[in-house]
Amino acid sequence: MIADIWRSFRRMPGWVQIWVAFILAPANLATLTMVGQPWGWTVTGLAIGGMLPNLVIMGAERGLSKLMALPHLIMWTPLVAYLAYLLSTGAANSGYGALLWAVLIINVISLAFDFPDFVKWRRGDRAIA
Repeated sequence: MIADIWRSFRRMPGWVQIWVAFILAPANLATLTMVGQPWGWTVTGLAIGGMLPNLVIMGAERGLSKLMALPHLIMWTPLVAYLAYLLSTGAANSGYGALLWAVLIINVISLAFDFPDFVKWRRGDRAIA
């Protein structure tokens, strides 16, 4: 199963592999450093919550598919709204501002791909990469 998932990942375009492995996943995992902040558990829970269900999806489908957009939509849509709120009110001025901005921007970019991908999945595009 792990080999199937790895081969599926490697079939993705190179820029997607770089995006996921070196930008998207690390940025969301970096929110673990924020759990000590008053708002930290919410940010971390939403960030990681958008990723963990994809482990189940990858295992069940033995690869990557457009269904993986769904957990992102469910968790990262409220995350970006919450981050925008924190950053606009100054509530996150605790040395984490740059990381919060990075997570916000990265997840907005991800959602720009996730919304169309989920629509495609709903319309029947169930292919595994």
